[in-house]
Amino acid sequence: MASEVDICNLALSHIGDEATVSSINPPEASFQAGLCARFYPIARDSLLQMHNWNFGSKRVNLAQVTNVWPQWEYAYAVPGDCVTIVSVLPPDAANDYATQFVFTDSPSFGHNYSPLIAAGQYVPQPYAVEADTLGAGVIYTNQASAMLRYQSLVSDPTKFTPLFVMTLSWHLASMLAGPIIKGDIGSAEAKRCLQMMAGYLSQARTSDSNMRNIKVEHIVPWSAGR
Repeated sequence: MASEVDICNLALSHIGDEATVSSINPPEASFQAGLCARFYPIARDSLLQMHNWNFGSKRVNLAQVTNVWPQWEYAYAVPGDCVTIVSVLPPDAANDYATQFVFTDSPSFGHNYSPLIAAGQYVPQPYAVEADTLGAGVIYTNQASAMLRYQSLVSDPTKFTPLFVMTLSWHLASMLAGPIIKGDIGSAEAKRCLQMMAGYLSQARTSDSNMRNIKVEHIVPWSAGR
């Protein structure tokens, strides 16, 4: 598993810098370490926002707070480690990926089956996110006892997948290229790194999505009781 230092040194190697760093938290007394300490959290956090990564996916019961807006029935505190909100869920929702249908024989369609929504089917709940007077995030929704699925801030690099590590290293390299190489050459190198990052990001997203296999269920009456 890669460490923060490993990812920083990988990023430096991408732009041809022979220097290596041994610490960025706190940063050692080197120019490269200072840059890595500054840009690594930005590169990591922005990459976490680019996809709903499985390793950062969380589901929690939300804590209710005072609701100051009559347009919504409920208000909840945004979790402190939330990077991106994915879904506001009913508390008994099995998941927010699949849709379950029960097919019944409908006289109006002869012997064709007409789909009826099964009890307990999850439909994404409307919500809005705003900041309160103290700057804390608040989720407004009409869902009672709401549950939240969200992308969390993952700071432990041992949780990252190998393709995420590669994507992050190229993302960081694009930020380091300008300050280290400088000038038009540095700008061109930053652009090249972004192109490499985009290629790895596509692969990382595909690989991460393939780790989830939740399909639509179709239940017909003769099999519903089985």
